[in-house]
Amino acid sequence: MASASYQTRRDEIETYFDRTAADAWAALTSDAPVSRIRRTVRRGRDAMRETLMSWLPDDLTGSTLIDAGCGTGTLAIEAAQRGAEVVAVDLSPTLVNLARERLRDLNQSLDVTFLVGDMRDMDLGCFDYAVAMDSLIHYDVADGVQTLEAMAAQISRKMVFTFAPKTPLLALMHATGRLFPRADRAPSIEPVSPGRLEQHLQDAGLMERWAAGRSHRIDVGFYKSHAMELTRQ
Repeated sequence: MASASYQTRRDEIETYFDRTAADAWAALTSDAPVSRIRRTVRRGRDAMRETLMSWLPDDLTGSTLIDAGCGTGTLAIEAAQRGAEVVAVDLSPTLVNLARERLRDLNQSLDVTFLVGDMRDMDLGCFDYAVAMDSLIHYDVADGVQTLEAMAAQISRKMVFTFAPKTPLLALMHATGRLFPRADRAPSIEPVSPGRLEQHLQDAGLMERWAAGRSHRIDVGFYKSHAMELTRQ
């Protein structure tokens, strides 16, 4: 059962990405002009997406993949272009509708299903691979690991995901963000050290069935995120 903290944060994230920041997020994930700060975020996200995709097979034909927190669908579409059958889920109806529009605009025969909702509450079946790029970074580490547990029950091969690394600079940025008016704030990120995250994964029993693989941090301007790979044993 989801904790009260998870429910509260999920509602905040849905409101932010579906209403407050929908237009900004649409611009950020396109080639539209954006501010200098957002250009660094765009570069960082592009680098992270490239990293996560490089940890999956180049040819995904015959494979199934779930994109948890798909946003505007860039990664889901790329995975489908490699041949995967993709289910992509996000809390924001606005972003999912944009993802569907971008898929239609490609005019390619790709197997992508975009859904609105919380994958914890959805019976989506089983998949070979799962990707969660920057969709766990707003949750407390315990809630984030519970989401990974829910994903793990459905995944037969590999999960790749990101978390916010706990660094002095990121802690300062996190604290500074609290100075802005609440209406202008994004849901705060929840930095966690790799060691603490791994301990939570151990405590949850995940590491009895999964092996930790590659780990990589992307640090570009205002974008700071850390990727981790778990492979089914």
